Amino acid sequence: MQYFIKKDIRFIISICFSIVAVCGSIFIGISLYLRFSAENETVLKENNKRIVNQVNMSLDGYLRNLMKTSDTMRYRVLQNCDMAEQSFNSDMNLLYESNRESIVSIAVFDKGGQLLDATPLARLKKTAEPQKESWFYEAQYKMENIHFSTPHVQNLFEDIDYKYKWVVSLSRSVELISGGKTETGVLLVDMNFSGIEQIFKNIDLGTSGYVYLMSSSGEIIYHPRQQLIYSNLEQENNRKAAKYEDGSHIERFKGKKRLVTVKTVGYTGWKIVGIFSLTENFQNDIQIKMFVLFLFFLTILLLLIANNFISSKIAYPIMELEKSVKELEQGHFDAEIAIGGSYEIRHLGETITSMAAQMRKLMQDIVTEQESKRKSEFDALQSQINPHFLYNTLDSIVWMVENERYQEAIIMVTSLAKFFRVGLSKGKNIIPLKDELKHAESYITIQHMRFRNFTFRINAPQDILHMASIKLIIQPLLENAVYHGMELMDGEGEIEVNAYAEGDSLYIEVMDNGMGIPEEEIDGLLKRESIGKGSGIGLKNVHERIQLYFGENYGLTIVSEADVGTTIQIHLPLLPYEQAEQWGGGKG
Repeated sequence: MQYFIKKDIRFIISICFSIVAVCGSIFIGISLYLRFSAENETVLKENNKRIVNQVNMSLDGYLRNLMKTSDTMRYRVLQNCDMAEQSFNSDMNLLYESNRESIVSIAVFDKGGQLLDATPLARLKKTAEPQKESWFYEAQYKMENIHFSTPHVQNLFEDIDYKYKWVVSLSRSVELISGGKTETGVLLVDMNFSGIEQIFKNIDLGTSGYVYLMSSSGEIIYHPRQQLIYSNLEQENNRKAAKYEDGSHIERFKGKKRLVTVKTVGYTGWKIVGIFSLTENFQNDIQIKMFVLFLFFLTILLLLIANNFISSKIAYPIMELEKSVKELEQGHFDAEIAIGGSYEIRHLGETITSMAAQMRKLMQDIVTEQESKRKSEFDALQSQINPHFLYNTLDSIVWMVENERYQEAIIMVTSLAKFFRVGLSKGKNIIPLKDELKHAESYITIQHMRFRNFTFRINAPQDILHMASIKLIIQPLLENAVYHGMELMDGEGEIEVNAYAEGDSLYIEVMDNGMGIPEEEIDGLLKRESIGKGSGIGLKNVHERIQLYFGENYGLTIVSEADVGTTIQIHLPLLPYEQAEQWGGGKG
């Protein structure tokens, strides 16, 4: 959260939009993949089911034809023949000839297993025991239907060519008539297994899929890999498949996932089983994944482009507005406020513009008010100092005249005239440094003639006399030095004014060797309106006037040590009078 708090709005919008876009794309991609996979699986199931149904229809037609042969033999031949009076051999031969492509043999046995007649071979092997065969047992004890055996080699009859064929036996219980009496017997029709083989042989379920046939108990009747299975070189999951209901099932056999489709064959209970290896579908799955990934990255790319465009449209006006606000923070109230973007952002920009205009007006009003206030205070304070100072000075002049000290009186009157001439300065607050020093010199000359207990010097190089100074900033410092530094001294007092330039600053120092100022009072001097007797303007007034014109980096610095003296330094910018007059000078 701290990381995001420090970022700009465009970055936050981009990141949030990108996260939502990626999450949405992932969700859509997974949904599409699952949907395609489900559809692909459904298509596979339907395709397997369709093929198995086609096999079932072919097998059903084949079995119906054989069942029709069995029915014909039973109902049209055996039931209409009295074996005591006639033979059914010719009818049986005729029936065989008409179906010889699918039938290997037809035979009739009595209930004891004795052969009554057969075609095309009619002699049983000496080792044959029909009554012990499963097909005989099924027909004898389950008489309600036709019974189908599993594939086996037909080895009942002697064949001089030794062509023993694989057959599936259809056996059923029949009624035999002999001398008007009816007894049960068994009708055996051996159908050629190659017919079943032909039905299954050309069925394909993909490159590795296949279809096989098994009995209801799971014994394999036909399998394309039957020889390998009988030789135990391969295995089939037929026992488990025998328990499956008709339909499609997913199973894992020998580590491979495969789709098993089961269909039960009518009349026989046999089951057709279609096997499709789902690992073969892996390629299709890869294609689906690649397609989904392509859509995912394409969507991400388009969303990122849209994200960049939208975030720029939203964030750019806000960022421009932020730059304008930073300009205001830095004090550039005349800076142009960026207005653009949506209605809300434009409205915000217009509001800030209006606010900045009001701030400029209020600040101008405050500056005007402060300048007016400072001028009034200065004029009031100056009007307070002039009568008091004038009264004391005139009193001293009168005393000098009475004592016939005319030369001193002339000097004092001349200095007083210069003092007031510079003090007026045609109403200006910014004057050249040389005028401010003349004003200070006139003042200190008058005070020296009054007290005579100190000496004074004013030092300033010629190259800085044209620099700008604020009017009446040295005289209050001299007054402070006279009344607080020299008043209690019996002699040897010194007051020195030094002006010099250093870098881009102008410094004026007023130094005295008076009593000094207690350390605990120094910090409070620039906060007072006056310092008791003496300066009516006060150090605080001088300090604030300098900062009002030139800023907080300028003003007074006081250094004092008891019984050593005091130094008050005035710090001003080093500006030619002409520039200062245009910048902050002029009439107050």
